[in-house]
Amino acid sequence: MKNLIITIVLTITFSTSFSQGYGTGDKAIDFNLLNIDGQYLSLDDYDEAKGFIVIFTCNHCPFSIAYEDRIIAIDKKYKALGYPVIAINSNDSTIAETDSYSHMKVRAKEKGFTFPYLLDADQSIARTYGATRTPHVYVLSKDKKKLLVKYIGAIDDNHEEPEKVKAKFLEDAVDALLDGNSPNPDFTKAIGCTIKFSK
Repeated sequence: MKNLIITIVLTITFSTSFSQGYGTGDKAIDFNLLNIDGQYLSLDDYDEAKGFIVIFTCNHCPFSIAYEDRIIAIDKKYKALGYPVIAINSNDSTIAETDSYSHMKVRAKEKGFTFPYLLDADQSIARTYGATRTPHVYVLSKDKKKLLVKYIGAIDDNHEEPEKVKAKFLEDAVDALLDGNSPNPDFTKAIGCTIKFSK
């Protein structure tokens, strides 16, 4: 019984800390992850960036697939303004085979990704950030040497029909930052497939 109680307490503690991740205003960590070009990439590599649009995504999820063209358009629009897209795949490919590194390279070439597509092989970045869905967005803003989380959540309010989008949450957040304002809202619920974490 004592061992059972300890196990339950540890499980609850882990689940709570795991689910929290970052909140808006938190300082985010940098990372050094393998890109589809075979090179490792860090946010520190972007000297001129004002911030970043970090999007946890993958190959197989219908929600991620529905957003690919919009993510490309967002990257083309905002990287010139100092906010490039950095896409990260954290799925365990033993659970979702088409999310393997080799499939990532194929998908990026097929779609003509204009942004890095990084492999979070040990899933530590998704766990640290608190990402749970694909896609799941984190807008980071540079403040001296710190990376501050300014927006977390969804790209917009309609994954199925781009022409019927009424609220462009991500774009509005970045536009606010470019104007020197705080995003409003700075948090929305990410809608998509669950990230396939290792057991």
